[in-house]
Amino acid sequence: MAYALSLSRGAPSATRPPLREEQTPNNKVALWQVWMWGQQRLFADGLATVRGQAYAPYMNKITLHKGDLPAGLDLGRIVAVDTEAMGLNPVRDALCVVQLSSGDGTAHVVQLERGYKCPNLKALLADEEILKIFHFARFDVAMMKKWLGITCTPVWCTKIASKLARTYTDRHGLKDVTRELIGANMDKSQQSSDWGAAELTDQQLQYAASDVLHLHEIRAGLNAMLAREGRVELAQACFEFLPIRADLDLQGWDETDIFAHS
Repeated sequence: MAYALSLSRGAPSATRPPLREEQTPNNKVALWQVWMWGQQRLFADGLATVRGQAYAPYMNKITLHKGDLPAGLDLGRIVAVDTEAMGLNPVRDALCVVQLSSGDGTAHVVQLERGYKCPNLKALLADEEILKIFHFARFDVAMMKKWLGITCTPVWCTKIASKLARTYTDRHGLKDVTRELIGANMDKSQQSSDWGAAELTDQQLQYAASDVLHLHEIRAGLNAMLAREGRVELAQACFEFLPIRADLDLQGWDETDIFAHS
């Protein structure tokens, strides 16, 4: 079952009131209160709205699916993917949500049931003709192997690409990469929340969608940087190794560098 959450953009309709004392029953409204009133109106009018809540204006549409993707849904040959779980231990912490985007400004959020009977989602993620873009694919691929029983391939990881291309910084989180490459700011306040809840909040849905909406554009930017630095083939080799890296994590070598001398 799918629930479409349409978001509309609004243009600011309020301007900042003049900085002067306003006439009220008490005749005492501080200047900062007047200014805050204007800011609140601008915020409420200028941002997109979902179920009465204000969110970032780049959000166009989120579709929530309970249990699985609908049969026949075509997201194209390159799909951005992310996951949400009960924690960061893929062996212990259950997979709860998989979000996807075709790169057209829309997102599909799949709220999984613990039986993981989701053949349509599994088929897409395991389809070797569809490239899946992740940020920190190592975790997501391991989660899918453990909880969905599939090998997700082929994959393209923006975090690995960032570490190979953006060697001038140690800031490779999605928020930092997104800000630098496409100039968008991300709200990560819902990163630690109860993704296993029976009903996801609007804030959780918006957060989940925001993690996949920009990945196509980020991949394009990082691809150009990798090509410039002559590291495309190196990056591709890393991407192809990710399913093996996930197997190592799941089998107990998550904290051990097997390539190290000791």
